[in-house]
Amino acid sequence: MVRPEGSGAQVDRRKFVAGVGGVAGLAALATTTGSQLGSGTAAATRRGASGANVAATPADPLALLKKMLSFDTQNFGKGGNTRPHAEWLKSVWDEAGVPAEIIATPQPDNVHLIARIPGRSGSKEKPLLLLGHSDVVPVERENWSVDPFAGTVKDGEIFGRGALDMKGANAASVAALLRHLSQGAEFDRDIIVLTDCDEEAGSYGSGWLAQNHWDKLDCGMVLTEGGWFLAQSDGTTPMLITVTRQDKVYFNLDLRARGTATHSSKPMPDSAIVGLSRAVSELGDYKAPVALTDVTRAYFEALARATDDRKLKSALRLMLKARSQRSLERAAALVVRLSDYPYLHSALLRTTMAYVIEDAGYKENVIPSEAHVRVNCRGIPGGQKPRDFLRTIRRMMEERDVEVTLAGAEGESEEQTLAALDKRWATPPADVKTPLFSGISQAAVKTYPGAVFTPALFEAGTSLGPWREKGIPGYGVYPYVIDNDQLIGMHGNDERIFVDALTKGTDFMYEVFSRFRV
Repeated sequence: MVRPEGSGAQVDRRKFVAGVGGVAGLAALATTTGSQLGSGTAAATRRGASGANVAATPADPLALLKKMLSFDTQNFGKGGNTRPHAEWLKSVWDEAGVPAEIIATPQPDNVHLIARIPGRSGSKEKPLLLLGHSDVVPVERENWSVDPFAGTVKDGEIFGRGALDMKGANAASVAALLRHLSQGAEFDRDIIVLTDCDEEAGSYGSGWLAQNHWDKLDCGMVLTEGGWFLAQSDGTTPMLITVTRQDKVYFNLDLRARGTATHSSKPMPDSAIVGLSRAVSELGDYKAPVALTDVTRAYFEALARATDDRKLKSALRLMLKARSQRSLERAAALVVRLSDYPYLHSALLRTTMAYVIEDAGYKENVIPSEAHVRVNCRGIPGGQKPRDFLRTIRRMMEERDVEVTLAGAEGESEEQTLAALDKRWATPPADVKTPLFSGISQAAVKTYPGAVFTPALFEAGTSLGPWREKGIPGYGVYPYVIDNDQLIGMHGNDERIFVDALTKGTDFMYEVFSRFRV
């Protein structure tokens, strides 16, 4: 690891405290957390975009994350209030001499932040773009053991909405870049850091930004959320370091059952709610067929090399050698049963269904005529096509007289929606022959020498759509080792990550960016 150079101006403690958030920032100065901070640390002087010399201040990732978590950026489906978070983060970049601007959207206080670290003068390399969202999903406060917006550290873990997804990744990346800048680093290209809004839902996310401000986003490669850093069975030893090259294909189905509306004193056998409940119960036991693609096969081959669990290793090899669908299904079931991350690995094997919204009725003395449930589905690119999955579900629901509708954009026909899904399903994975993929691979080997590195499929979705549509390669990492309980906390209750893993993840991101230093 390169240590901060001794030349340059001394870190201004009061400015640093203001930049990373009060007491947390002061605490960061008193500790060494991979950034080599301390009372004697000197910040290198670099020239900002305005031409003035400014002191770039290294920052502690834990202090940054605590501050990020303190902003309530919940997105209930139509964007969130991200302006206070953006204004604070802009002040951090300003302090480091990095030009940054807030991009307002038509929705008040729902904003994007774009920072741009200028590369070597005259460089013809297209920029590297770092993409991280500032909005988070809502919380069920009554089900949290701590305040979800306090950044509580307890038993070696930091809790908070967004700790994992993805303010933790943002904190690690920003801290790593600030460390480079404190050393007077010069990169071989511009590095764009986009902190976007509306990733979790809304009309003004990266798509809107690309339509209105593509000149600020045009780049050669993108790094965002995605690949998991998995632990061995002890929950902490790094086992598998992954970078995602593809996202699963996202689509929604609506299930509706109908019956007779009447007075609740005289129930009838065609209850819409009962009919829908029985249908959901049947579908809840259904598993789509296992499909291995080149990307997922490579992932499970790497998992077989990485795991210390001999039974899991044997099951994985059986699955990878299966010559029939029946033997593939049996081996895959065994893999999921033995895995320390069963829900993740099940999701990487097949199209998934999740029952996310249910509604029926409007008054306690009225039996409603209709009941509805929204089913969120994720398909594997190159595996089962969404249109084939839809056909299967409709066939299953015909006998129950339940209508199955594919949700699409307003005014869009079903065939138009299916055509768009076909296109996403057929989108190839990002090229592995790029400087960014190479940098991620090298950083993984250096930071986690005992683990196995592999590209992978992301079981969820990201904001990468605008860049993928233009053929720009995009990858994903969550740069901290997690256990299965923490993985379940994503979009759930008591979301958290290990503090030590955040520190190590910052070292990883530092090594990624090191590959672009001149």
